[in-house]
Amino acid sequence: MDQKCPLPVAGPETGLTVLKGLARERSLLTALEIMRDEVGPAFQITLPGFQPAVLVGPESNRQIMVSRRDHFCWRGPSDPVTRLLRHGVLVEDGAQHDYLRAQMEPVLQRTQVVGHIAAMQTYTDRVMDGWGDGTVMDMLVEMRWLALLIFMGTLVDVEFGPDLERLWRPILRAIKYISPGLWIIWPDMPRFGYTKPLAQLDEYLFELVRQRRQHVTEDQRGSGGLSKAPVAGDLLTQLVRAPGMSDDLIRDQILTMLIAGHDTSTALLAWTLHLLAEHPSVMTQAQSEVDRVVGRADLTLAHVDHLDYLDAVIKETMRLYPPIHIGNRFVAEDTTISGYDLQAGTRVMASIYLSHRDERYWDAPEVFHPARFGAEGERVPPFTYIPFGGGPRVCIGATFAQIEAKVVLARLLQQFTLTSDGRKVRPYMGATLEPHPGVFLRVRRRQHS
Repeated sequence: MDQKCPLPVAGPETGLTVLKGLARERSLLTALEIMRDEVGPAFQITLPGFQPAVLVGPESNRQIMVSRRDHFCWRGPSDPVTRLLRHGVLVEDGAQHDYLRAQMEPVLQRTQVVGHIAAMQTYTDRVMDGWGDGTVMDMLVEMRWLALLIFMGTLVDVEFGPDLERLWRPILRAIKYISPGLWIIWPDMPRFGYTKPLAQLDEYLFELVRQRRQHVTEDQRGSGGLSKAPVAGDLLTQLVRAPGMSDDLIRDQILTMLIAGHDTSTALLAWTLHLLAEHPSVMTQAQSEVDRVVGRADLTLAHVDHLDYLDAVIKETMRLYPPIHIGNRFVAEDTTISGYDLQAGTRVMASIYLSHRDERYWDAPEVFHPARFGAEGERVPPFTYIPFGGGPRVCIGATFAQIEAKVVLARLLQQFTLTSDGRKVRPYMGATLEPHPGVFLRVRRRQHS
């Protein structure tokens, strides 16, 4: 009989250290870091009703995401993420996931995304127009507004500005609904205050689908019944034209992309602006590159492709603060990962956050150092750096997110100088890893000579 190798667990002394760290930092990330330091890169949390396996490092990531991915499923039906997104591409497994992804990928390829650069800049200008010179703005809020405008305006082909204010609370409630909380250990707990705002969001999305179906039908009639090619970059039209896509299924995909897509972009942009403000020399170098490459012109693809230092800043931000910091899976059948036995039904957490700060592979991992992603930067094993996950379930919007970040940040640096007002920021584990309580920066419009 093969000898079983269970995951290590924390002893009493480590447990006490974890509790002290939680009391001091008020962050579960601190608890995970202490466990990693005290127990090792693979361990099991042993709380009542919550006993996930936590795995850190490139080999575990590769096995979970690629070589043994068929041994895992994504979420169960009682999970709030499943309840909200229903049959969204993020939730589905197997053939259904592959089908949905195939319908959506064409409009998220680089050749299509770059066509939105001008629109991304336009929406950035619109948000910046509301900034008073010398005022302090919360960039977490501002970047959420911007990310929503960009997503809806480019990938849904809807001018979202008139509806954004009334849908702001429903969107925030949707994010809160799927954020970590007591429901993790009490799945059927009563959750009040969500029914009305989530229904309001659904009503809006179903109306968009209805209007787009009507528009597509009229187009087909005008072309003598011949099917016309989908509008490039328009995800909603793409889904309406796809075979077998009911209104419910389209709603699930659009809501999935709306929530997951805009929230990750919000976190990435806010964290990048925070780190730039905290490191004035990096801000100066990034701004100098924008001045040299772009000048005062409108951004083009040629500009975006030559903002190498800004690209390194974005990558380093995602290393330190990956918006999706944990890859959650459930073991579908007994398996072994990195030599440890995992039983069917076990929740597995591949910690992207800890992998990105693993001292075995990164030099001074706690330091913000964009040059590590430059031409002469560090080389780490595959699946050590995975801000967008990996394998067949790699983030479908990765290309869109990276181009969006470069356009938005380049435009901001071109037009404004940003400085911190000194408030402390700490990571908060919501639906994404976001800066709490916000990123408060003083904005001053640049005076170009």
